Parts: sequence; structure tokens; C-alpha cells
Amino acid sequence: MRALAAALPEQLTSGFRSGQELAPPAAGRPTTVYVVGMGGSAIAADLVGGVVGAETPVEIRAIRSPELPRAVERKSRVVLVSYSGSTWETVRAYDAAGRSGASRFVVTSGGLLAERAARDEVPLLPLPAGLPPRCAVGQVVGSLLGLLDPWFPESNEARVARVAGRLARLMPEYASPRGPAAALARRIGSRMPVIYAEAAFAGVARRWMTQLEENSKRLAMFDEAPELFHNAIVGWDALPRREAARFAVLLLRWEGGPASTRRSFEYFARLLDRHGVSALPVALAPEDRLEATLAGVALGDYLSLALADRRGVDPLPFDAIGRMKAALAAR
Repeated sequence: MRALAAALPEQLTSGFRSGQELAPPAAGRPTTVYVVGMGGSAIAADLVGGVVGAETPVEIRAIRSPELPRAVERKSRVVLVSYSGSTWETVRAYDAAGRSGASRFVVTSGGLLAERAARDEVPLLPLPAGLPPRCAVGQVVGSLLGLLDPWFPESNEARVARVAGRLARLMPEYASPRGPAAALARRIGSRMPVIYAEAAFAGVARRWMTQLEENSKRLAMFDEAPELFHNAIVGWDALPRREAARFAVLLLRWEGGPASTRRSFEYFARLLDRHGVSALPVALAPEDRLEATLAGVALGDYLSLALADRRGVDPLPFDAIGRMKAALAAR
């Protein structure tokens, strides 16, 4: 799993090249790209969405369901992502997108989706085989960025190469038992992690949650700002001090975000401190949204592995998911 985490930079550049090769020309109007997937196959839509939404007229909408919105029609663009290629929800959505006449793109390592894409002459972006689906996130992020590259004011080719190079230099630090991931793991300890980030980086917070759940085999929660300041803050303000030791709140903060959000996070951190809650600020890379997103993903991945080490659990298996699929298939 450490080796797979370290492959993120290489996956990013490989996926970007694949996406670029199949990228359709950008239209002259705003558009929505629907990205359908489940679990680790869907998270890339959230991660890329924060960058694309801020820098292009494209909105990425993640669909975690076999049912497509009624808005999907002949001019729509739908990207179907399934690592195995046999996720039934995504296969069903593929068929529904075909019936609507939408332009489809498939991202998979094989399975039914690959077979149907070949049959229907639908563009396919291949994923490397033999990985846990959550470990192909860099490839899918790169693929989506490549597909959408024509929509950016200028190509991201040099940017992706630069970010990948910086990530490669960060990996040894993140993997170190004295690095920031291990330090965060020590501070979290046995507490329940609650991860917060501003809306543009909510995908990073979600990725941290899912990696902690799958790799560390423990529950976690995430939410986004400023929304949390209109609801979750009430719960924290009412939290009895005797319960505070149960939680560790990780505040993922990007200095390039709105000043109002930064001030709100500062106020929120003081509120948590008054209630005795362990609030752990995590600074995301300050300059580039894409770098901040992917460096945040890498740090969260290594944090999940450090927490798995502390609990003495193997991060690789995800037996509960397999048991559920088998039980449903038997009905």
C-alpha cells in the first residue's frame, strides 16, 4: 500500500496523457460533465471538480447512483468510471446514458464496461490492472484533467508535470515515521477523526474520510465550509467537555481561499479549544489549486497508513465490501 501511495505522481501524468489523447474540443458555452462512479472510482470527480469549477466554465457533477438525472440528454457528456468495469450501478448508468444519446467516455481497467465501450465504439481511458480501486485515484484524476484540458485557458500539460515533480519530492517526507502524516496520526490517537475543508477542497476531506475508513479500518466524518458554520457548529458548541476527548478535528485550510472562510475557521478553532476538542490545523499547498488538492490527497493517504500501523491492521483488505456484494448477489 505504501508503494501504491507513492505511485500518485506517475499515475497523474500517465492519466493526463491518456485523457488528452481523447479530449473532445471545448464548446463555447458553459457545460456540465456528469461523472458516474462508486467508492474509490467516484472520488476523482470531487477532487477535480474544485479545480475545474474555479478555472473553467465547466461544472463537474459526481453521480453516485445507477440513476442519471433527467437533465442528461443528447448534448450531455457523461464519464463512466469503474475500476473493475463491473460495478452494476455504473454499468446501468452507462446503458441509461446511451439511451439518452449523451456523449460517453469510459474509464476502467476492463470488465463489462470495457466490453461495451468496445462494442459501442465509446472512447475508453484504460486504468492499470491489479490495484485496489482506491489506489487508482491519481490515474482517474489525470484522465479527467486530460479530457477537460481544452476547456482551460491554457493547457495543463506543463502544470501537471510540475505538480507531479513536486509530489514526487514530497512522498519520502510523507512516508517518513517522523513526517507530518505520522505526527498527525500520533495526535489523533484513538479519537474519532472529523475532517473539515472549504467547499473547493471538500473532495480532499472526503478522500481523507474514505481512506481512514478503508485503510485504517475506523470510522471518520467529513463536512465542508462555510456550510458547517450554519449547522455543525451548533453541535460542537453544545458538546459537553467530558465528550471532547472522543474527537480529533482536522481543519484542512488553503491560504488561497476566501478571507472570510479563513476567519471563520479561526473562530471555529477557538470554539473547539474552549470545549477541549483537539483541533488540528493542516495547511494545504499555498500556491496552486491542483497541487494543493493532490498534495492533500497524498498526505491523507499516508495518514491512513500511519493510523493503520498504530492499530496493527492490514490496510489492503476490504472484506466487508466483498461480503455485502456476495450476500446481495445470492438473493
